[in-house]
Amino acid sequence: MENSLHQLLAEVRDGAIDVEEGMERLRDLPFVDLGHTKFDLHRTLRNGYPEVVYGEGKTPEQVGDIFARMGDRANILATRVSPETAAHVHAVCPDAEYTPLGRTLTLARKPIGYKEGRIAIVTAGTSDLPVAEEARVTCEMLGSRSSVISDVGVAGIHRLLDKLPEIRAARVVIVIAGMEGALASVIGGLVSQPIVAVPTSVGYGAAFSGLSALLGMLTSCASGVTVVNIDNGFGAACAACKINNL
Repeated sequence: MENSLHQLLAEVRDGAIDVEEGMERLRDLPFVDLGHTKFDLHRTLRNGYPEVVYGEGKTPEQVGDIFARMGDRANILATRVSPETAAHVHAVCPDAEYTPLGRTLTLARKPIGYKEGRIAIVTAGTSDLPVAEEARVTCEMLGSRSSVISDVGVAGIHRLLDKLPEIRAARVVIVIAGMEGALASVIGGLVSQPIVAVPTSVGYGAAFSGLSALLGMLTSCASGVTVVNIDNGFGAACAACKINNL
């Protein structure tokens, strides 16, 4: 988006297009009104990352329209996308890629510039992998390389200790856990990197669909653990990428 704006201003300056045509193009630069959706094109200029589509609650036709009409103007990431919606989008936009585990749908027609640092995405259990996959794909689309280290929860602490060198080599750590959410505190006491913790809705009744893990992470005795909302792998990845970009 920033490159497009530079190019437009340069074309006006050099006389390649007149002021009136430049004004007409600028009308669409802040956002494009698709009727059902106003797609924000200036978000990258404001906060460094493009708008991301939240797929849940949108119809397959609405998501398909966004991909078909905006795919040539920006890379697109959609989260919480159902298989039915993904199938519809793929029919109108064949190069869109769906990740069933994380329920993400992506379209990357423009090069992604990757930062030097790496983000470690650590899960307590295999059941936390859907949230981890949403985080991984988000990191990828936002220009940070990441790796997933799964099933190293506190019930078998030796599994975590085996992976500590790999975790410590990362610039930022995303810790994903359900049940009581203890993994964030344990890792917070073992590494110096910034930690973004994600409580998940994994657990039996007393876990209250992730509330127990959320409260456990918020009251962590390990200093410097930052917590996002339940199952919010996307939000954790955005925070981690901003830290990685510093």
